[in-house]
Amino acid sequence: MNDKTFFDTNLLVYAFDRGSPKKQAVAKRLIGDYGSGGNLVLSTQVLQEFYVVTTKKLAKPLAKEEAAEVVKDLGAFPLVQVDKGIISRAMDRHRAGEFSFWDCLIVEAALQSGCSLLLTEDMQNGRHIDTLEIRNPF
Repeated sequence: MNDKTFFDTNLLVYAFDRGSPKKQAVAKRLIGDYGSGGNLVLSTQVLQEFYVVTTKKLAKPLAKEEAAEVVKDLGAFPLVQVDKGIISRAMDRHRAGEFSFWDCLIVEAALQSGCSLLLTEDMQNGRHIDTLEIRNPF
């Protein structure tokens, strides 16, 4: 686990989703493994989505204060700021029909940060985009 790895929102959410214990265990292990090795990368989009999903969409949502504390802690990992360059490249990728616009933002943030791996359950497992591999860890 020496390569930088971008985590999509769903992995972080599963770490706090008591309704999916198997996925929760996998997500917690991955966060621990990649995080302790200094290889876990996130984006501002991921933090924003995490807050919304964990406070509104889980069967047992987190309290807003707890979710805010988790976001603050997650902000300690390397963080890609979604800027106009990422947005522009994501729009180009979206117009090409590759992914949803939101997933295009994730892909572009992962590419910009130099990650070789993107962990997500939302995109095509095993697909390669330039130097980036998409993998579903579940």
